[in-house]
Amino acid sequence: MTTENWTYLFIFLTFGTYIYIGWRARVKESAGFYIAGQGVPAIANGAATAADWMSAASFISMAGLISFMGYDGAVYLMGWTGGYVLLALLFAPYLRKFGQYTVPDFVGTRYYSDVARIVAVICAIFVSITYVAGQMRGVGIVFSRFLNVDVGTGVVIGMVIVAFFAVIGGMKGITWTQVAQYGVLIVAFMIPAVTIALKLTGNPIPQLAFTTSGIVESLNQIQVDLGFTEYTQPFQGKEMIDIFCITVALMVGTAGLPHVIVRFYTVPNVRAARYSAVWAIIFIALLYTTAPALAAFARYNLISSLHGSSISVNAEQLAEDGAQTYSLAKTTEEGEELNFDWTQGWQKTGLLTFEDKNGDGIIQLAKDESINEVNIDRDIIVLSTPEVAGLAPWVIALVAAGGLAAALSTAAGLLLVISSSLAHDIYFRMINPKADEAKRVAVGRIMVLAAVLVAGYFGINPPGFVGQVVAFAFGLAASSFFPIILLGIFSTSVNREGAIAGMLVGLLFTAGYIVGEKYFGMPRWCFDISSEGIGAIGMLLNFAVTLCVSAVTPPPPQEVQDVVESLRLPDHAGPAIVLDEGHE
Repeated sequence: MTTENWTYLFIFLTFGTYIYIGWRARVKESAGFYIAGQGVPAIANGAATAADWMSAASFISMAGLISFMGYDGAVYLMGWTGGYVLLALLFAPYLRKFGQYTVPDFVGTRYYSDVARIVAVICAIFVSITYVAGQMRGVGIVFSRFLNVDVGTGVVIGMVIVAFFAVIGGMKGITWTQVAQYGVLIVAFMIPAVTIALKLTGNPIPQLAFTTSGIVESLNQIQVDLGFTEYTQPFQGKEMIDIFCITVALMVGTAGLPHVIVRFYTVPNVRAARYSAVWAIIFIALLYTTAPALAAFARYNLISSLHGSSISVNAEQLAEDGAQTYSLAKTTEEGEELNFDWTQGWQKTGLLTFEDKNGDGIIQLAKDESINEVNIDRDIIVLSTPEVAGLAPWVIALVAAGGLAAALSTAAGLLLVISSSLAHDIYFRMINPKADEAKRVAVGRIMVLAAVLVAGYFGINPPGFVGQVVAFAFGLAASSFFPIILLGIFSTSVNREGAIAGMLVGLLFTAGYIVGEKYFGMPRWCFDISSEGIGAIGMLLNFAVTLCVSAVTPPPPQEVQDVVESLRLPDHAGPAIVLDEGHE
């Protein structure tokens, strides 16, 4: 079968499975819709958390970023994995013990204020919409390449699927769908990595092939020969302070992501929350220890195949629809003629382009853009690698299905955060606290549909490539949620005035810096830190403002301080005392 036929088959099977699981897990009560009835086993929640957390950025974009950035791309590995450890150790068990439904629910109750709740809702929606834009773009990229539809159509297909199991199943449907999606994405990531490692080095274990085979040394030499710096040379494109800030922003941003935090509300008790965190780390490590190897293999294959290839206009494609694409071929030292048909499909998407600038009919890869004749979108690296390596069509199709699983699993979690922020934290907690179960669930489903429409718009009109957009979301989470949650758990003196001021300052500063630098040409006036790393400074501002304002305003009520103290007492196995909901 062709790659397209295999892709249709895998998408039909996987999407059919997701829809079936969503239907079987449909719910009618609010606890099932928002926190899966708190009945998810630890190992299943670990897999669901891994799928929720390993988004399109992890599956599609991270290896591409590392492939282009080399050593500097390690910020994504260190930031995202380190952040999950922070989340597992500092937040997960205590938030589960607190016994709320959402992050704004925790903020509103801990800081005894509906104003604090509203600010937290704004932060959650801001972070989630920014993050979901990257997921929808990932869906569009996969569909546009492998099913020959435009990106917009691909996004709409993804919207329909994710809306189905999110609307009827809520968190319960999303959780069990994510368990299946984790299985699909990890198999889809590992099979090509293992196969390419074996093909290039003779070692089927990607991590060992990457570190012991000499492939990195060969890649370094090829890069130097082409005028690039060595692949492993640090601080090639970014200053040390920027690398540090990006790592910190990604780390604390991970710990503050509302769609990941809410996963720990779905388990039966605090003990299960701890175990599910451990399982999630194991599941995540399978992909994250493989990504650097796959990135290096992909870059080696791309440079080896594209540089020095002959280029000619594809006359058949011109006759078919008037689009100018190119055919590439290369003669090896042994006289073997190699044709790179894989470039045809990616050229049609516009994510891979060639320009014979000097008219010599030979493609040249170079660091200098004035002579470089290849433009490769970072988001196609993982998806194109099986084709570049000449793997079987079913492997290529499996990778496409894995990319879709990664994007849809995270998108579903983000959509539920948006829905619960509006339906639970605003409608139920503040507008209609006497709403019955049926009305609460109905409002939640309406909010999911509204969130899907917003996500679809940003998927069709994204503000950047997948990894970049997601990095912005982490910066916003770092500057808004991380300080407030950390202080809310470990400090009895932080009050509502401090929390509100801190969240607003952190969010507005970070969002303003990102928008100003990326879209209005503002210079990097803050120590030359980029938009991806400015969340670290926003976090520090949040901490400073929160602590200073709390110090000059009245302390929290005694019952709030008692609840905070009880969170860390080991003899309390269940949730902490839930405060009265009559907030100012």
